[in-house]
Amino acid sequence: MKDDRGGEPKAKETSKLTRRRMLQGASGLIAAAAIPTASLASPALPALQESPKPSVAVTDFTGRLARYMVEARDRDLTANVALEGKHHILDTLGAMISGARLKPGVMAIAYVREQGGVPEASVVATDIRTSAVNAALANAMCGHADETDDVELTTHAHPGCSSVPAALAMAEREGRSGTEFLRAVVLGYDVCCRFLMALGPELVRGTHRSAEGVGSTFASVAAAASLARLDETGMRYALSYAAQQVSGLWSWTQDAEHVEKAFDFAGMGARNGVMAATMVQAGFTGVRDVLDCEHNVLEALSTQPHPNEFVAGLGSRFFVAETSIKTYSVGYPIQSALDAFLSLRREYGLRVENVDRIAVRLPEDGAHIVDNSAMPDVNCQYIIAVALVDGGVSFADSHSYERMKDPQIRAVKERVQLVPDRKLVDPAAPRSGTVEVTLKDGRTVSHFTRFPPGTKENPVSTEALNAKVRDLIAPVLGAERTEKVIERVNALEQVRDIRELRPFFTL
Repeated sequence: MKDDRGGEPKAKETSKLTRRRMLQGASGLIAAAAIPTASLASPALPALQESPKPSVAVTDFTGRLARYMVEARDRDLTANVALEGKHHILDTLGAMISGARLKPGVMAIAYVREQGGVPEASVVATDIRTSAVNAALANAMCGHADETDDVELTTHAHPGCSSVPAALAMAEREGRSGTEFLRAVVLGYDVCCRFLMALGPELVRGTHRSAEGVGSTFASVAAAASLARLDETGMRYALSYAAQQVSGLWSWTQDAEHVEKAFDFAGMGARNGVMAATMVQAGFTGVRDVLDCEHNVLEALSTQPHPNEFVAGLGSRFFVAETSIKTYSVGYPIQSALDAFLSLRREYGLRVENVDRIAVRLPEDGAHIVDNSAMPDVNCQYIIAVALVDGGVSFADSHSYERMKDPQIRAVKERVQLVPDRKLVDPAAPRSGTVEVTLKDGRTVSHFTRFPPGTKENPVSTEALNAKVRDLIAPVLGAERTEKVIERVNALEQVRDIRELRPFFTL
């Protein structure tokens, strides 16, 4: 794209000066005082007025982020960050493919099939090839069709379910390599979480917005824009188009079927991000400094923005390495409780016959989300009941409304009490949990899980992740193609064109 110095039409003269014009005006007065009057009419004056001002260079967060986004597509990742990136891509593909058979995924697939579109990208577990925007929407809704996808605990974001589908759609459209795809996804995680850190995650929810929905658009635009190979100006414009589309209300907690939630967390953001990147790629221009200008996105969405968070540790801190993979296919607040209960069950031989009651203590904010939810995979009492009866929780049972109605499960569920505990609200361990079991012989046993498996403090191994993904994908695509997906994603750097993977994840 050509560099556009202005990028915006000239503003009308008004009595109210913008911050940019105030800075320019102040600089002009200083310059006028320092040089002779005769020289003001010299040809050198326009060049002086156009030169960058030190104050802008210091606070140009949009430019600093845009330049990093350009550089990131050619920058080598450390071995650990590359490994984490591949883990999260594989984990998200597992969520997408398994989610293609759940209601949100089925509905999204039917919707985009009706839309048609230029055959640029694929929809997983189908024979559909459609526009990159449509493919990103459908694949992302599949990715959060349930509670299998990853989560970053400080920001509450779910970066994978939006950034991976957005990157996959753009990589297919553009014929990018596995390395380019990997770097784009890692960038998506970074920009998503940095945006929420700049807003203040708790402040977002304090305005009744969904941190998950708000972050997903920035995750997706970063990944898509990287694969579109936009230059700095293009990155600036793409960020602005993303900012204009940012949305998401915390009302998703009222969605009983996970359909709108899949759109709110993933489909909406992936669609927005790919649309923004492809529009700019097509020549659309926009605002160059949406993170800094008057009425900027941070001021619009936060009462106490921290714009330095956008650039703090850029190139050395990677949020993909801080994002948690769910070992169990259940809502994240339940992960620690289920881990603690299964530990007790193994250690003390807990069975329906010898357990009197179970008390689960979770951090107050998470407990309210999973307290007897209508959705089985977000219902703590149901999940613990299944774990007591079966000794574990399968993917099928964590999504079974029929199993929730089972008389035995309902009876055991009555023995499970969920207690919101303010003492467990700890920023250093935001999703810990304690389970206390009272046996029928009067004994009481308990277990505290501070960091559930899959967190950065308790990371999952490649072998364990492969096993999780195998369980998710094989029922949909079969064992042979499942192994091919696992093998190729674990060696993404060897993939010359991401379209080489199409035969393994489509029908």
